[in-house]
Amino acid sequence: MSKPITLYSHATGPNPWKVAIILEELKVPYTTKFMDMADLKKPPFEALCPNGRVPVIEDPNTGITLWESGAIIEYLVQTYDTKAAFTYTSSPERFYVSQWLHFQMSGQGPYFGQGAWFSRFHEESLPSAKKRYFDQIKRVFYVLNKALEGKQWLVGEKCTVADLSFVTWDMMVPFIFGDDAGSLELEKNYPNYFAWNKRLLERPAVKKIAKDKTEASASH
Repeated sequence: MSKPITLYSHATGPNPWKVAIILEELKVPYTTKFMDMADLKKPPFEALCPNGRVPVIEDPNTGITLWESGAIIEYLVQTYDTKAAFTYTSSPERFYVSQWLHFQMSGQGPYFGQGAWFSRFHEESLPSAKKRYFDQIKRVFYVLNKALEGKQWLVGEKCTVADLSFVTWDMMVPFIFGDDAGSLELEKNYPNYFAWNKRLLERPAVKKIAKDKTEASASH
């Protein structure tokens, strides 16, 4: 049996929980170490991640320490998904999985993150910046909705890490948009995306992580 992987995380940010979903789906044993934000920029943690961000994993089974959520997901799939349950080994499907993982990291994550920053944390109100990122979030919805036309999943006929990588940022939409969230009318304007996201949220592993994240946020 594998030794547990250590997942360095914090209570609220989506990216560590994205990795946790993959670990749950793969049934890989792991323990979570929650970090205070202030400690991420200090030498003990920076020895693990010079970028001073979570997630980071330490895998005692291979001796690998790895940061960046997309790289971690690719590593977990290649190392532990021996039956390719959440990916593909065939071409072109395996490249399509990689394509969507990269879109999540370059498109969804940064735009959603900046949307959250300018709507919730920036020291002054900048309506133009807020509009810029809210419009880009809607563009991400549009891209996913279009790609999912006539399909259940992004790649092939099964749920893969390409789908699962989007979940935790999508969970942030009510927080990002606040009172404006209802105006998105996701089910009406992006029905394929809405149905897909609902399927993902109904998965047992996703439900568990959503519950764990809520409990962690309340206690940290």
